[in-house]
Amino acid sequence: MPILLAAEASSSTSRTLTITLFLIFVAITLGITIWASRQTKTATDFYAGGRQFTGFQNGMAIGGDYMSAASFLGIAGLIALYGYDGFLYSIGFLVAWLVALLLVAEFLRNSGRYTMADVLAFRMRQRPVRTAASVSTVVVSVFYLIAQMVGAGALVSLLLGITADQTFLGMDASTAKVFTIILVGALMIVYVVVGGMKGTTYVQIVKAFMLMTGALVMTVMVLAHYRFNLSALLGDAAAQSGKGDAFLGPGLRYGVEKAGDALGTFYSKMDLLSLGLALVLGTAGLPHILTRFYTVPTARVARKSVLWAIGIIGVFYLFTLALGFGAAALVGGKAITAQDKAGNTAAPQLAQKLGIDYLGGETGGAVLLAIIAAVAFATILAVVAGLTLASSSSTAHDFYANVIKRGTASERNEVNVARIAALVIGAISIALSIFAQNLNVAFLVALAFAVAASANLPAILYSLFWRRFNTSGAVWSIYGGLLAAVVLVFFSPVVSGSPTAMFPDQDWHWFPLSNPGIISIPLGFFFGWLGTVLSAEKDTEKYAELEVRSLTGHGAH
Repeated sequence: MPILLAAEASSSTSRTLTITLFLIFVAITLGITIWASRQTKTATDFYAGGRQFTGFQNGMAIGGDYMSAASFLGIAGLIALYGYDGFLYSIGFLVAWLVALLLVAEFLRNSGRYTMADVLAFRMRQRPVRTAASVSTVVVSVFYLIAQMVGAGALVSLLLGITADQTFLGMDASTAKVFTIILVGALMIVYVVVGGMKGTTYVQIVKAFMLMTGALVMTVMVLAHYRFNLSALLGDAAAQSGKGDAFLGPGLRYGVEKAGDALGTFYSKMDLLSLGLALVLGTAGLPHILTRFYTVPTARVARKSVLWAIGIIGVFYLFTLALGFGAAALVGGKAITAQDKAGNTAAPQLAQKLGIDYLGGETGGAVLLAIIAAVAFATILAVVAGLTLASSSSTAHDFYANVIKRGTASERNEVNVARIAALVIGAISIALSIFAQNLNVAFLVALAFAVAASANLPAILYSLFWRRFNTSGAVWSIYGGLLAAVVLVFFSPVVSGSPTAMFPDQDWHWFPLSNPGIISIPLGFFFGWLGTVLSAEKDTEKYAELEVRSLTGHGAH
């Protein structure tokens, strides 16, 4: 029978183990960060880790960057609550890497130095393009950062066993969530300011190993519970979900057929298509993923690192199937939503249930919960560090060094500005995360993907493959796609007008879809085309040089 596991998690054993393991991980990663800081002597070291990582190392780091709280907490929660529809996220996130591999990875590595703006501005006027790219990078990163910190906040009341009538260190559940968001934000700032790309990369490698190991152990335990009979697992998940056979088919969350409401059905199906577009196209425009291609010595190693990442991420998303359906079957939808309405705690609740059943009762549950909790926090810390580094690097390298200082800034000043930017961006993300605690983290990440696909991807593809593309087109593409996505999100049910919105008591929404991708992504490409054809600027010689550089890497670094 499904039970609410938060009450059981309240034991002092669970709290002590959780806090101890978390502190051990923080101590190890801070040690790595301090070591890396001693190796960071130039801007190349800070932004690109000295371009010294192997394909396997960078593939692990990409996996660590990509397998975020959205993957471990959000997708597992969505599968546990919505079955088949939740797995759509896993498919979208994985297929997206084919776009990144075939259209972006090698060309970007060959053409730029530290940020995507290096590619965009190569054959265009520096200041307007770099300004636009910097703004877009910060906005996308902040959207993604909010998702990670919301995941951290959702975990804390379960992990520390705080219920409505209990406190921990004088804090109730709501206060503890806010405190956790602030703590995670402070740690991510330390990782970036002190360790730069080298420290952040090693933290991500450690985190990827921990996450894969934890997910593998839980997957094997779930499958062993059902004697490796997938049919039995799926049947039990459907029965315990309360939704019957509908749980295993499409239509619970997306593409819902609404009887007597043709318009509502249409909007629901469009939301599904919009989500798919955002997930598949968004990865190739994510700033913290794009910067990873600059950390390797050659384009060949960049390709190899993407192949490693695809393998690692693909296996992990297969694990999320077992985690999500296992949580639905063994924990139950009611117990999951009672702990967290968005389902973000499904995986940790499953870990506790497995520990209770197979590792010696409540103590075993506390041990496994604490281990998975440490893995979840490791996941969040590693990803937010990568995001903060990408956005602060763009602010310093693109906006400060090339727009304000017009290329005259010293490397030392540039890196110092990047560190200050990390502080500011971290503070903004912390503040916004406090208001977004009711939203599913996978859903929040899908919004970041939509913004990235709308603002960054059109400009990158046009710049690499369209000879006629110019400064006006790049600026129109980035700002047009960015504004379209952000405005549509602001006036969507995500922000107001629904019980799970950021502002549930207010209603100013008029855009009916939860994900803006189906409108904002075509608009990004349209504005790029329109801005280009309305401008007479043209530089075919520079395009030819970029084409040679992107294909061969000659003269890139």
